[in-house]
Amino acid sequence: MRFQVVPAAYVLPVREVEGRTQLLLQLRRNTGYYDAHWACASAGHVEEGESVLAAAVREASEELGVAIDPADLEPLTVMHRSQLNGNPIEERVDFFFACRRWSGEPRIVEPEKCGGLQWYDVDALPDPIVPHELVVIGAIARGEAPPMVTPYGFDA
Repeated sequence: MRFQVVPAAYVLPVREVEGRTQLLLQLRRNTGYYDAHWACASAGHVEEGESVLAAAVREASEELGVAIDPADLEPLTVMHRSQLNGNPIEERVDFFFACRRWSGEPRIVEPEKCGGLQWYDVDALPDPIVPHELVVIGAIARGEAPPMVTPYGFDA
C-alpha cells in the first residue's frame, strides 16, 4: 500500500481594530481531538475531488456562516505533520490561510463542536491552543512569516 496523507484547510480570520491585529479563534468541544483548546476559527478535511481553496471556503461557511471569495484567502504555510505512530489518519498536510475579507458576521454554526468563538489580540492569545496550530498562530503573533513548508512532529 502506498503512503498517503490527509489534506486539511485552515482559515484564520484577521482584522485590525484601533491599530491592533486580532485573530478569530474557536474553542473546540465534543470532537475528541484537543477539546477545550483554542484553534483556527474554521478547519476541516479536503473532500475527494475538492481543491484546498474550495475546502477552506466550504469550512468557513459550515463553521462560521460566512462567505469567502477564494481570492481573499492569503496562504500562510503548508504544514506536513505526523505523530509517527503508524496510524494513517495521523499523516497530514495542512494548508493554513489568513482571510481579511468575508461576507456575513462570523458566528457559531456548529454549537455541538464549538464552545466559543472569540477575537483575540495577537499579543493576548488564549491558552491552551492546539499545539500544531500554535506554531502558525504564534508566528503571526510574533510578526514572523512562517516558512512555506513547516514540518511538525518529525525528528529531522
